[in-house]
Amino acid sequence: MAPHFSSDENVPGHTTAVAIDKDKNSPQAVRWAVEHLVVSNPFVTLIHVKHKNQGDNESDYDVNQLFIPFRGYCARKGIQLEEVILEDADVCKALLDYVHKNLINNLVIGAATRNSLSRKSKNDIPAILIRSAPEFCSVYVISKGKILTMRTAQRPVSNTAAPPKMSSGMPPHIPSDQLEDERGRRQVVRGESRNGTDRQSVDNPPKLPMRDRDRRKSLPANLSGDMDAAMRAAAAQPSSSQDTLAIDTDFLNKIPHGSIDLNDQNLDFSMVSATPTGQLPQNTRDIEAEMRRLKLELKQTMDLYSTACKEALTAKRKAEELHQWKMEEARKFEEAKQAGEAALAMAEKEKAKCKAAMEAAEAARKLAEMEAHRRRQAELKAKKEADEKTRALSVLAKNDVRYRKYTIEEIEEATENFVASNKIGEGGYGPVFKGKLDHTPVAIKVLRPDAAQGKKQFQQEVEVLCCMRHPNMVLLLGACPEYGCLVYEYMFNGSLEDRLFRKGNTPPLSWRKRFNIAAEIATGLLFLHQAKPEPLVHRDLKPANILLDRNYVSKIADVGLARLVPPSVADSVTQYHMTSAAGTFCYIDPEYQQTGMLTTKSDIYSLGIMLLQIITAKPPMGIAHHVGRAIEKGTLLDVLDPAVPNWPLEEALAFARLALKCVELRKKDRPDLGTVIVPELNRLRDFGMSSDSRGRSNNCR
Repeated sequence: MAPHFSSDENVPGHTTAVAIDKDKNSPQAVRWAVEHLVVSNPFVTLIHVKHKNQGDNESDYDVNQLFIPFRGYCARKGIQLEEVILEDADVCKALLDYVHKNLINNLVIGAATRNSLSRKSKNDIPAILIRSAPEFCSVYVISKGKILTMRTAQRPVSNTAAPPKMSSGMPPHIPSDQLEDERGRRQVVRGESRNGTDRQSVDNPPKLPMRDRDRRKSLPANLSGDMDAAMRAAAAQPSSSQDTLAIDTDFLNKIPHGSIDLNDQNLDFSMVSATPTGQLPQNTRDIEAEMRRLKLELKQTMDLYSTACKEALTAKRKAEELHQWKMEEARKFEEAKQAGEAALAMAEKEKAKCKAAMEAAEAARKLAEMEAHRRRQAELKAKKEADEKTRALSVLAKNDVRYRKYTIEEIEEATENFVASNKIGEGGYGPVFKGKLDHTPVAIKVLRPDAAQGKKQFQQEVEVLCCMRHPNMVLLLGACPEYGCLVYEYMFNGSLEDRLFRKGNTPPLSWRKRFNIAAEIATGLLFLHQAKPEPLVHRDLKPANILLDRNYVSKIADVGLARLVPPSVADSVTQYHMTSAAGTFCYIDPEYQQTGMLTTKSDIYSLGIMLLQIITAKPPMGIAHHVGRAIEKGTLLDVLDPAVPNWPLEEALAFARLALKCVELRKKDRPDLGTVIVPELNRLRDFGMSSDSRGRSNNCR
């Protein structure tokens, strides 16, 4: 492969080579080289190194298919392409030898991570090339269309020692012995042209493109070398009076036609000596002068010929560029036409899709309107039934003699005009004061004037509590309807929340009392859910609404948010829809909060959070997650209330697992209160009572 030279400069031309293989980084490397390097010299060499490891035993592959994609791409870009296939066991050595011999300015290669050359040689090819490439060659490693690593040339090719720079753009003379050495190596090089593939050796060099072939014919390096040899031979011979210089006329006849070839063996400058007549030094000097003159004239003639060839090549290149530009414009026009047609087809398709989507949306809207209408009818019917029940309860409450009506004067006297020292609590309904009516300690809940839902909540609580009695429901003693005051029995031990968090530094509740309180709460809640004629949902179960009397008997309070649920939807899939969710954050059923669908299972979620607080005495935020992780890791004892000693671990584990089932996100996954929860909590309460009785009997003995 002969090196390429620029006809515009006195140094070798700007040459670019790309090492390719069957990996996917090779097309990206070729594309990057064409876009960034092949600008002034539209010529690129593609090199493929066929790894020769085991000789004929290696499975061969069709290298013709390797260059096909690049031919079409370079043709569209107006790039002249040369294809070179090297066979060598060392990929790096083959590439470096080619760069040295052909004075390649730029070498581009794909990244090593996906490069098949690296897998063949089991070496990092890009790293070796960057480290070992000659100083006049820039190496670029391309990955995903971008430069991954690069090393720029340290000096131009003109400073390269071999071959030396010539004054008129002619390539350096290659000695015949060096040429013989090259022929002796017989390194097989497979050169592929666009018309086919030929296996060639250095003895039969590959046919060059038209431009490089003309350049070689116009630069007779071997001719100048033969002339120098002839001059040295003339100086060494004895002087002759009749020495003359004979030039083969065939060579001079070839000059006008531009057919001089460096490898033409018929070209020869020989010294033809006549019969010597004597040794005359002056004749020798005349011969040398004549040789120099002829050499100078030949050089000038060849310079003129090179200039003419260059102009002819420039004109031809411009004609080719014009033709390529016309072809490119025609191709772009055709592509634009096809793109327009495709866009019109796509627009029609999108229009059809849009029409179908609009029809589907209209059908969905009509279906949604029908569903909303049915839902509104159902809600109106349920609201009508609820209003009728409320009016019936109101009439019943007015005529009910099971609770006493107090005047505001009696309430003020009982609370000492609502003095701050008698205030024992504060809720969303209003403040709660301690007082004494009929020589009995009572708790009086007073409606705040700014409570928007206070009157409705007051009426609801009166209607619920006046119609029921249960040991685990707080007892309503009376009310003052005109001023929104409710009179309850006084609970000496306050709320379950205060006792769990030991407000006022009170002693902690034992695990037996906690199991007993949990069973009592579940029993009271079951009473609400089984109320007649319709079930009641509390909607605000939390430790603050569980009150403890002097014997630590627990009672459910604050039923102002309770709702009557029709029996047909109490536990069925079709649920009662509420317009707005009510309750306390962290205790509200997530499904009820999102959908507004209320059932008795909504209270089960709140009960589960409260059961987890009973055994851990921790805030409700994230308590289910922490207890669940502790059970998985087998470290439940670490999350139990540390203030309580001697936890029965097996029973506590059963208690925690029951609570976790109650806080399932879906209502249908939560256990039933009457058949699962209450029996299990009663079993744990009985276990605590039996162990307590055994402990007392042991102490007595």
